[in-house]
Amino acid sequence: MTLDFARDGFQLIPYVLSADEVATVIASIESADHTHGRHRGAEQFAIRRLSEAVPSIAELATHPGISQIVHHAIGEDARLVRSILFDKRPGANWAVPPHQDTTIAVRERIDTRGFGPWSLKAGVPHVQPPREVLEQMVTLRIHLDDCPEEAGALRVIPGSHRLGILDADQLAIVSRTGSFVACPASAGDCLLMRPLLVHASRPAAIPTHRRVVHLGFAARDLPDGLAWHGG
Repeated sequence: MTLDFARDGFQLIPYVLSADEVATVIASIESADHTHGRHRGAEQFAIRRLSEAVPSIAELATHPGISQIVHHAIGEDARLVRSILFDKRPGANWAVPPHQDTTIAVRERIDTRGFGPWSLKAGVPHVQPPREVLEQMVTLRIHLDDCPEEAGALRVIPGSHRLGILDADQLAIVSRTGSFVACPASAGDCLLMRPLLVHASRPAAIPTHRRVVHLGFAARDLPDGLAWHGG
């Protein structure tokens, strides 16, 4: 399948991190304070505000290979505005229903025209911004483990990012009528995607570690005193 990022809204870039670099990232995550971790039972499956728990993640965002990808997509002013770790494993093996990423993290709530509704996640204010803000962002998913389709690889509907912010009924129609494509990856590969791309994942058929560092980037400031929370 030949991909066009502007048309399809996603692109797999192989071999961005070496095996040694992946091992270094894993070691830094395993040794960090996981204050912002989320759990299913006894198993931790996500860490929000990852760059606060693991400062080296902010350095990872400036890795030459990663910077090149992000700058090519949204420009030289791109900066890290969100970082999360996801890990499917035995005891924390879940399905993610079709959705878009429609909220951003900000430093404080400032009611602003076109921004809303508001929510609070891990103590950080989140808000749904206007469509044009989300269209100027990209997400980079850095795979720390091999992730074949049966390991719960991300599934996406190519081109769905061009439909704008979908309400629940529209999302249901697109999810039912669209054709999902699986995005298997190897450790060190990166998946670049638009936040508004409709995506989902199945539980892993044979659950093991499926660690993904999810980095969000933006290249523009927010209006009216709103400020990105940062990584």
